Amino acid sequence: MLLLAVSGGIDSMCMAEKVRLNGGPFAIAHCNFGLRGADSDADEALVREWAARYGISCHVKRFDTTSYAASRGVSIEMAARELRYRWFGELCREFGYEAVAVAHNADDNAETMLLNLVRGSGVKGLLGMRPEGRLPVPEYADIPLLRPILGLSRAEIAAFVAAHGVPYREDRTNAESDYKRNKLRNQVFPVLREINPSILGALERGREHLGEVEAIAEEYYQAHRDAVWDGVSVDLAALLSLEHPDYVLYRLLEEEGFASYTIEKVKSVLHDSATRSGRKVVEGDREIVFSSGRMQVRPLSQGPLAGISAAEDFAIVRAPGLYRVGLVSLEVSLHAPAEFSSFKTAPGETLLDAAALPFPFVARPVRPGDYLIPLGMRGRKKVSDLLSGADPAVKERAVALLKPGWEKRGVAVSAPDTSAPDTPEPGSPTCDRIAALVGIRPDTAFRVTSSTSRILRISIKA
Repeated sequence: MLLLAVSGGIDSMCMAEKVRLNGGPFAIAHCNFGLRGADSDADEALVREWAARYGISCHVKRFDTTSYAASRGVSIEMAARELRYRWFGELCREFGYEAVAVAHNADDNAETMLLNLVRGSGVKGLLGMRPEGRLPVPEYADIPLLRPILGLSRAEIAAFVAAHGVPYREDRTNAESDYKRNKLRNQVFPVLREINPSILGALERGREHLGEVEAIAEEYYQAHRDAVWDGVSVDLAALLSLEHPDYVLYRLLEEEGFASYTIEKVKSVLHDSATRSGRKVVEGDREIVFSSGRMQVRPLSQGPLAGISAAEDFAIVRAPGLYRVGLVSLEVSLHAPAEFSSFKTAPGETLLDAAALPFPFVARPVRPGDYLIPLGMRGRKKVSDLLSGADPAVKERAVALLKPGWEKRGVAVSAPDTSAPDTPEPGSPTCDRIAALVGIRPDTAFRVTSSTSRILRISIKA
């Protein structure tokens, strides 16, 4: 039996009606994320009424999405994604549903391909979504995730809904461009359609060609994988002797579950033979350690840092982009003030004056003694005090931003702060004034003001 994820929007209602007309048994799951007030409740009512009309089982759950995002230091989009897919997995286990169906369409897939392109994704990302996959939750990864209308464009979906009188709700936030996908949909794709009215077909043909390239690359990877990897470590000489060592490294670490940001760091160390031995790259509870001839993947050898951070890895932020810091990933971007209707930040996001915190700067897990003069508060405040009542997950993912001036890897210290009393001497690792605690509070000296000409936006990602 199939479980359909139905939001009440045009895409998911089209999918539900098509499945109903096909006659197969199915149930509905509706998430009320509570983000749009009365509109969210109206969506829920529409889905309940449609299911009741045809005698279809309908599961509904309400989520406190904003609190969840804040407690984990992630964006609202990521929070909603995590909440819904985990709940879908729970429903499948409880009621015996064999698969989950979602209403991604051809336009969604084209947007995903372009988003992955600007993120610097590999070939897999450029292939976009597949008609069949697995739930993106580790404990439910055996449950199939289906996309039955992935081949339909939004225009075709609208025509079907009109022809069959299918009710649906229009999400007014789709017309806004606050989120990356909406910005791409509302601002970029209209231009692309002016250039090529058949842009969806062109991207689909490109995806098919990339699929052929991926198949060839996968054959290459499988042919060389076992020669360099024994399941625990990599033979560096064997890896570097290959014609395409970077690709084999990327696929191997991707297969082991490492993020692309981590893989880029590992690649940099791999090609720095002079200082390679003894270097390590940390992600979550694992570390990649280099010796003279091998690269080993192993559990993190050191424990949590003073009970706050589970990793010591940090990033030198030299330009806008994606960075891995301990347990989290940061997205760093530059903007003109005119791009913002207000300077109110979303959960997991911080806005700073780019002139006050110029590139390069350091992002690292918080340390005992870190302090700042928080925006909206008087006097200096220890980070440990700001985090004292926070959820443990927030403490684990806490990231501090510091101005330039660090020489030794892993011992990032700032110049003395002459504006604050009792400031330690330069080089002291015990007390750093930080520019911001990402997603929680900036230091007042780095705040956005009316004279700010460029805004630095830092967002915590999954």
